Amino acid sequence: MDYALRQTKKTIRQAHQNVASALDGFRPRPSQNYLVAEIAKTLSGDYHRTQRICVIEAGTGTGKSLAYLLGALPVALSSKKKLVISTATVALQEQLINKELPFLKEHSGIDFKFDLVKGRQRYICVQKLMAAVSDDEMQMSMMPTTSSPLSQMEQKCLRELALAYQEKRWQGDRDSWEDTIPDKVWNVIACDKHACQRQLKSHHLCPFHLARQKIAQMDVLVINHALLLADLELGGGTILPEPEETFYVIDEAHHLPHITRDFSSAAATIKGTIEWLEKLLKFSGKMANTVVSQKAIGQNFKLNDAANDAAKYLRAVRDILDQSDFTYNDDDTYRFSHGEVPEALTVKAKDIADATQDALRCLTKMHDALSGDVSDGDVQAFLADPLLVESGQYINRLEQLNKLWFSYARKGDSVPHARWIKRLEYKHHHDHLLCDCPIEVGYYLKDNLWRECAGAVLCSATLSALGTFDHFAHESGLAKEPGVKYIKADSPFDYPNQATLHLPKTQTDPTDKAFSDYLADALPTYLDTSKANLVLFASYWQMNHVVEKLRGKNLNILVQGELSRDALLTRHKANIDLGRGSILFGTQSLSEGLDLPGKYLENLVVTKIPFAVPTSPIEEAQAEFVQSKGGNPFLSITVPDAAKKLVQSCGRLLRKESDSGRITILDRRLVTKRYGKAMLDTLPPYKRQID
Repeated sequence: MDYALRQTKKTIRQAHQNVASALDGFRPRPSQNYLVAEIAKTLSGDYHRTQRICVIEAGTGTGKSLAYLLGALPVALSSKKKLVISTATVALQEQLINKELPFLKEHSGIDFKFDLVKGRQRYICVQKLMAAVSDDEMQMSMMPTTSSPLSQMEQKCLRELALAYQEKRWQGDRDSWEDTIPDKVWNVIACDKHACQRQLKSHHLCPFHLARQKIAQMDVLVINHALLLADLELGGGTILPEPEETFYVIDEAHHLPHITRDFSSAAATIKGTIEWLEKLLKFSGKMANTVVSQKAIGQNFKLNDAANDAAKYLRAVRDILDQSDFTYNDDDTYRFSHGEVPEALTVKAKDIADATQDALRCLTKMHDALSGDVSDGDVQAFLADPLLVESGQYINRLEQLNKLWFSYARKGDSVPHARWIKRLEYKHHHDHLLCDCPIEVGYYLKDNLWRECAGAVLCSATLSALGTFDHFAHESGLAKEPGVKYIKADSPFDYPNQATLHLPKTQTDPTDKAFSDYLADALPTYLDTSKANLVLFASYWQMNHVVEKLRGKNLNILVQGELSRDALLTRHKANIDLGRGSILFGTQSLSEGLDLPGKYLENLVVTKIPFAVPTSPIEEAQAEFVQSKGGNPFLSITVPDAAKKLVQSCGRLLRKESDSGRITILDRRLVTKRYGKAMLDTLPPYKRQID
């Protein structure tokens, strides 16, 4: 073992001891020690010289965030790499930035700098904010064609934001504003990559650029998955440090495949697009008259030709869609089977992809030329800035448009895509929204992240399904990759003595239409009105049906959707603190990240296995793809997903080693079906009571 590695191990041991002595009532956790060692070994290259990746499933109570900080940070510092921690939720980011990292810095004896990095779209563009407040015509004309002008309330919010920013009471990022900023207001003033450029003097002091300047001095950066993907899409190393100079910790990693899929998708309307292409023609004349640089001569004429061509082909597509005999479903959606688009559309898609590519090239040249003019002092900033803001917005739209039509033009992809059309009705006329999304994104993560990065630690409480990591490895592009280490860290909980899992006999099968009525009758039997209860439903419809039937029975029920999540939990805790007992009703989405320790949750009821019905076009396409390969979508997608969700739901009960309580599941399929038995075996070893 070389000297540097020995020193790193020594640093880790010392830091661990320091942290232990600073924590009140610290009890050594074997699983945490194991994780620290495994993470350090993986990132140091003990297991594989080049592919330094480990996938960790760590149950509640293992202290995984402290484990990955202690395991990864000393290795990153000694090998002069950046440590980037990516999460899926704001709650976990705040916990790391406000609690875990300051604690580690104060007590571990390791000296390091850390910061939260947010996406560009979390900051204002000062230029846009001031233009919006001064009622600039141009600014308002860029509002999406489908939305109405800002209401008086929204305009008042704009003025408050501008005043607070000018008086230095607000830093200009969305998260530090006390109140929520409506999406419509935010979309008008948010920073975007084309308009807000650092080389322009007027943007030097923009909140976004000030935040970015700090990145270079930091050792640890906390980000979210969306920002990680935004950086990868730009080739890596544009927003964040270069992947080959970075160790990534991807916490809440079970979200990564879905967020990657959303990121890789594209959508655009037909008539709405034709409308803004007409506006682009007028705008490009204005832009051409302001640009001084010789480089942009002639670009305006080429841009006009390309935009006119795109609009002409889009009109042809509009006519094809108006005359087509597609059968739309109740949600006004029509999905192309196997992602195969009719020949007539594919031909037009190629034309539109080419025309938008040309338009994009010309507009980008004009945009860059005008930026150069400002830098050279040939055009005054106050004249150029509004034009650069507007051209930036057109460039963004053209990129999205090109991405969509380029995909529709491709035949026989190696990567399967879901493609569908949604009919829209607004302003007395109709439109079509065309959508495209890759079904599998593992290859994208493999090429852009796993094979480029210096090392990665992926962790979550639920990464395996039915006892293996296969499903996650396939989804995230880690299957068949050499050197990837899969680790399960046991929870320190004494499950058999802390909780009982009860499967009572039920009169009605969950697949039966009468099941909702049965639930309303049976539920009160399994509730403890003097304590904290959480009842999880598989659908909103079923939850609301049961609530209606139970409301007259003098039960203190709090229902997801009737109050905001925060208000719901505050009221629930207040009820318990006053000794009243409380009953929370929610769906699977409420249970994600829900932390109700001790007396705040002692009785959990899961009404049925949380199977997702493949209703979205993406899920339908995924099932179709598995079937076309001879697989069974129910067993290979639906069951593993439901198993993970069931583990997550049951995991709400025990949050600390001192917690205890009861879980009741009213779905007999866990004992009558083969897949049910496999799901039951995936759950922690609670004491079982099967009637």
